[in-house]
Amino acid sequence: FYELIKERGAREICIKNILSILTKRFPQCDGESVSEVLDSILNVDRLTELHDNAIDTPSVELFLRELDETDS
Repeated sequence: FYELIKERGAREICIKNILSILTKRFPQCDGESVSEVLDSILNVDRLTELHDNAIDTPSVELFLRELDETDS
């Protein structure tokens, strides 16, 4: 039970950090639509990868496109 709570907390933090990066870098970013996509990802390691991608991506659109391609 503790591990489940810990995992859920780690996911929430990862998602929050990704959204924070994207909205800071791209103020016009629709955080809700990005959040919906990220909420569907259960793997914390994958979310950590996406955090790094958010730092380097040239646009939110490209971030989402790459996300769709790899998580489809």
